[in-house]
Order: sequence, then structure tokens, then C-alpha cells
Amino acid sequence: MSMSTTTLRFARALALPLLVTLAGCGHSDEEMEAKQREIDKLATDLNTAKGQLAEDQKRYGEAQDELKRLKGQLDQAGLGLAKSKEEMAKLQEALAQYKARADQLAAIEARFKALKAKLDGVPGLKVVIRNNRMVIQLPGDVLFDSGKDELKQGGKDALLQISEIIRGDKDLASRNFQVAGHTDNVRYGGGPFHDNWGLSLARARTVLLFVIAPATEGKDKKLQGGGLDALHWAAAGYGETDPQQGSSATQSKEQQQSNRRVELVLQPSLDEMLDLTKIH
Repeated sequence: MSMSTTTLRFARALALPLLVTLAGCGHSDEEMEAKQREIDKLATDLNTAKGQLAEDQKRYGEAQDELKRLKGQLDQAGLGLAKSKEEMAKLQEALAQYKARADQLAAIEARFKALKAKLDGVPGLKVVIRNNRMVIQLPGDVLFDSGKDELKQGGKDALLQISEIIRGDKDLASRNFQVAGHTDNVRYGGGPFHDNWGLSLARARTVLLFVIAPATEGKDKKLQGGGLDALHWAAAGYGETDPQQGSSATQSKEQQQSNRRVELVLQPSLDEMLDLTKIH
């Protein structure tokens, strides 16, 4: 039952005895006026109660709307919190993967530095980073006589020291290397190698065959080969196309001497995508 209905019934209950009394017996004008004033007051109170009821109903509706709005905000906040927790979990997983990757790269970098330190002790060679790869450079003049592809004894000694270092490192021995032959820009012609391409490739092949030959002693008590696994080695000739100083067209005498070289290039694996230029 609504508040309006209750108020009306209350007013009628008060007014009815007065009307009956008025109808059943005589009254003076003053008494009638007093009764009328009482009825008017009841009607005014009834209208006031009806107005208050309307105001209360309006406030109740507004309160219901506010409650729905707050409930919607709470529901949305709950969903937002769940999404935040999910994103936080993903972020923590990504950070863990990043840390593992960083630790792996740090270990790889430390291994490269250790290898470089060992190779730096071998006379005549240089360890550099070219094209983000570790390269062991051997001067062509140390390895070969001009225009020849037969190893000199000094070249053999250097290659034996390098092979021993690689052989003694299980991880390094299982890595892939490319033997790259390079010449200066002086044209080669008239010999058995036809051109600079042929000379550089022949020299790379000679170095390759020496480092993969069995590490057995000869009559001079020296090892006859590096004893490295042939499955991890390959040879290539670049001629004069990849100078480390000057250009293919223009080179000074000093630059030509620097460009005559054989390189042992350590091939990177997929897990070594780091900047090796920081290795000093």
C-alpha cells in the first residue's frame, strides 16, 4: 500500500465523524466554523503529506539510480583489476625471459672475451670484430710467399697455436668457421691461379686443409695439422673485393700489405644476436 493511500484513509477517518456529527444534531455558527477550520487544516495536512511523499519518491528514485551507477563502477573496477593482474603477470613473464636472455648473452660475451684474450697472445695475428663477427686475421706475408699458396713455417706455427686453442674449448671446437682468403688490389695474372679470386681461394683452401689435418707428429717432432673437425670448416676466396683498408680501386703500399690476409671467421649462432663491437 502506498503512502498516499494511507494518508487519504487517515484524513477520511478523521473527517467522517465530524460530518456525521454535523448531520445528526444542530450546532451554532461558531461551532460550524470551528469544524470547518478543522476540516480545512486536515486537507492542508493531507496536501502537505502528498507533497512530502512525492519528494520522498523522487529522492528514492535518485538513490536507486546512484546505487546502480556505483554498482556499475564497482563492476568495471573489478574487471579493470583483473585485467591489470593479467597484464602484470605477462610483464613479469617478459621480464623473466629478458633476464634469462641477458644472462645468456652475458655468458656468450664473456666467452668471446676469454677467447680473444687467448688468441691475442699468438704472435702475428689480430683478433677483430668485422660485420659483428669475431675474425682471426693472419697476415698473408706471414703465411705465404708472394703469389704462392704453400704455407711458410711461421704460418704453420701460428695456425697450430690457433688450432690448439680451438681444440681445447669444447664449445668452440663445435662451432662453424669460414676460412676467408683476401688479396690486395694488384692484379694477379699469368700464374696457375689465373686471378686474385683464384689466389685467395687457393690460399684459403691451403689453410683449411692444414687446420683439419690430423694432429700427428712428423719426423721433425712437430704437429702436421690442427686436428680440427672438417664438418665445421669451409673456405672462401674474396680476391680484392673486401679490403679492410682503402678501397678496391685505391690502396697505398701499407694498405695493400694489410689487405693481403687470411681470416678465420667465427660464424655466429642464432642465440648470439648481440653487439660484439663492445668486446675490447
